[in-house]
Amino acid sequence: MKKLVKAVAALLAVAVCMASGVVSYAEEAALPVEIKAKAAVLMDASTGKVLMKYNENEKLYPASVTKIMPLLLVTEAIDSGKIALSDVVTVTGTAASKGGSQIWLKEGEQMTVDDLLKATAVYSANDACTALGEYIAGSDEAFVEMLNERAAQLGMTNTHFENCTGLDDTTENHLTTALDVAIMSRELLKHEIIMNYTTIWMDSLREGKTELVNTNKLVRFYEGTTGLKTGTTSKAGCCVSASALRDGTHLIAVVMGSDNSTDRFETAKALLNWGFANYTTVTPVIDASLIPDVGVINGVTEKITPKIPLVSPVLVEKGKEKEITQTIDLAVDVAAPVEQGQALGTVTFKLGDEILGEYKLTAPDSVKPLTFMIVFTRILRSVAS
Repeated sequence: MKKLVKAVAALLAVAVCMASGVVSYAEEAALPVEIKAKAAVLMDASTGKVLMKYNENEKLYPASVTKIMPLLLVTEAIDSGKIALSDVVTVTGTAASKGGSQIWLKEGEQMTVDDLLKATAVYSANDACTALGEYIAGSDEAFVEMLNERAAQLGMTNTHFENCTGLDDTTENHLTTALDVAIMSRELLKHEIIMNYTTIWMDSLREGKTELVNTNKLVRFYEGTTGLKTGTTSKAGCCVSASALRDGTHLIAVVMGSDNSTDRFETAKALLNWGFANYTTVTPVIDASLIPDVGVINGVTEKITPKIPLVSPVLVEKGKEKEITQTIDLAVDVAAPVEQGQALGTVTFKLGDEILGEYKLTAPDSVKPLTFMIVFTRILRSVAS
């Protein structure tokens, strides 16, 4: 009887976990792929949709996966025009003193943002990363504050950075989660310039004197790899945020806390393979023939043709592309004046009960209201004709 009670209790516990969407270590068999890590997430880069998760909110040491956030701030600064790739950075003693993976920068040495970015993204150089942070923020401490501020803006509620490198020998609260890493990875991939660096397998600096080999082995061995960042320390284990693009589908696989590098990459590959095998990216098409003109009450024109918006790609399960439905909600008429860009209705795409996207149908031009003079002038013209 005791064994029966225990068995029933175990089944109930599993049922509760499945119903709540929570997956524990003991339930790894329920996942479609084998996760050899403490936590993992598979996310669609285009939409942010989470396709698979495993202990996604467990706070863990990220090691050099940390550098995704510094890389984000650097690419944002470049794209905004705050800094340029050709800018020359003078290395400080703080940057030169960083241990771990490095390109052995010397205090007072000068290097371009381009080369420092390459060293950070490809070789995970702690000294190069620190030099970039100091150049943007003025000091290492100020840069770390920027990292945490940006994390908060992105909704990374379980993340706290104590440095920009991921070195954790003396840290206790430098923690993040697989889900938060996926969030900042997705944000970084919005800046296409980063893929000029994260897809490099081998390169060099200092006129060939310093060789760089990418720490992300998937760059060489996995089709479509776009990045992104590895990390390894004794506290963190082996981690990776791996991204890949195939046939318009861009996926991010975050793996944290693997026992060894092989497990890290094999788990990332398994997640990506499953994602590419089961999902596809499509762009729904708005059927303009189903959208009638909208009447304008007391306007100088009697009707307007709604402007058709651009539609973003969506991720759907393979085989369900033709099940996407389109619902149009449009006003029969509107009263003048009508402003250019004024919302006239919406087009909603759904797959079953899931809303894939909602788009506004707008007025292409402004429409002025009728006035006495306009009406009088029209009457005169009508009589004259």
